[in-house]
Amino acid sequence: MKNSFSKWGTRFFLAVGMISLLSFVSCKDDNEDPPANPIASFQYAISTTNFLEVTFTNYSQNATSYEWNFGDGQTSTEANPTHTFTAAGNFTVVLTAKNSANTAATFNQTIEIKDPNSALALLAGETSKTWKLFREGTCAGVGPDAGSPRLWWSLSNTGARPCYYYQEYTFKRDGSYVFDDKGSFWGEGAVFAGTAVNESCFEAIPANMINSAGADVSAWLSGTHSYTYEPSTNTITLTGMGAWLGLPQLGTSAESIVPEASKSFKAVIEEKEGYDLMTVSYAYASLYWDFTYVSYSDPSLEPDVVQDTPPYGEDLPNLTPTQMWNTFETATSFVVLDTAGVYPGNGTAANGGMVFTMGVADPAGAGVNCGKYERKGTYQELQFQMQNDIQFNNFTTVSVDVFVPSSNNYTGTLTKGIAVIIGEASQTEQWWTGHVQYDATATLMDQWVTYTFNLNAPTSGPGMGSYTPADRNDLDFFAISLGGGGHSDEGTFYIRNFKFE
Repeated sequence: MKNSFSKWGTRFFLAVGMISLLSFVSCKDDNEDPPANPIASFQYAISTTNFLEVTFTNYSQNATSYEWNFGDGQTSTEANPTHTFTAAGNFTVVLTAKNSANTAATFNQTIEIKDPNSALALLAGETSKTWKLFREGTCAGVGPDAGSPRLWWSLSNTGARPCYYYQEYTFKRDGSYVFDDKGSFWGEGAVFAGTAVNESCFEAIPANMINSAGADVSAWLSGTHSYTYEPSTNTITLTGMGAWLGLPQLGTSAESIVPEASKSFKAVIEEKEGYDLMTVSYAYASLYWDFTYVSYSDPSLEPDVVQDTPPYGEDLPNLTPTQMWNTFETATSFVVLDTAGVYPGNGTAANGGMVFTMGVADPAGAGVNCGKYERKGTYQELQFQMQNDIQFNNFTTVSVDVFVPSSNNYTGTLTKGIAVIIGEASQTEQWWTGHVQYDATATLMDQWVTYTFNLNAPTSGPGMGSYTPADRNDLDFFAISLGGGGHSDEGTFYIRNFKFE
């Protein structure tokens, strides 16, 4: 009996002890903080020796386990897996990261697996492949970004710049790149302004290849260069002095009016029935250029090049005013310079132009209201499209009052430049190819200054030296530019009393 009691008694006390221990542990667990929620994230790198092999680097946080779905039916639970796909294609890879409480977070990314040989064949064929500018629809243009690539300007096969449509660009499988100008070159205004070949197709010989600064740019003519193509990033790099595609002056990160030793750009190729299309793009801070090239496997699909440009616009009725001004005090404070014809640059603030507001308070704290000029992008002129061709018989000067705030940031590309532009736009699709310009630089800040220009003495513009306003009877376009052109640095200025006398 004694031994039996001892045995059961011992068991009783052990059971009580276990219950107490469990209660203690349970209370302790109840006081612990729950684990932090996981954050899922990863990056990947495609092997340089096997395009199907991809290494994934896990950047998840607060996670203790991982589940990968590679989008091809395969999975993994490794933290940093290396996965080999069985074929090229687009795959959405999903990473699920879980913490110790089994709380999950996901992150997904679509990756493109390309066979570099197949991609190279699309660009350069079996031995070589020749590309030309596409002759259907718009084939080139510039805009603020990839979402609006041809918003500000575009080129079509309408007889404008026909020499571009004949030129050929050949990529060879041996890594060489051949440009054939076909005997003709286009005088881009950005390069050839003020020269005899500006904005025209001209004979492609070295003697004609002198840019606006007097430099020899003949390296842009026909020649053989080299290239590399990285399909995983859609990047082509041309190497060789003067090699180009798109426009001669476009470079990797900026424009240049002289040839460069190399340039890189994006190129996306699409396969079509009987032809392939290649879209080439250059992305800068506030400019996005792109171009569409075509290579035909069925030459019968290629349209002819239009040689003659049809008449653009209309000839406006002549007007010989004795007064022409706008104070910008109100929407009706003008004579001839109608505010209804005022346009905020080549776009609005949303797409890279400028914002102009009439009737704002004088920034000097006195006087009548004026106009507020806010730069928002590269193309920023305050433009006036007239309803008449202005005859300048009664005018010899143009002037404008400008208030230049010292609070603007002038340490970058924003300048204190002031320009008045006169040109023709009703019958010229690109007014900037033939305008004259009157320039000044502000030296006095935070006060109103009147800048007066002699109409017979333009200081810049592609029309300088060819005409003055008195020589023409078709000028119908005026503009004011403040802060310098060709950049996106923002600035605020004020103007009043824009007038011709």
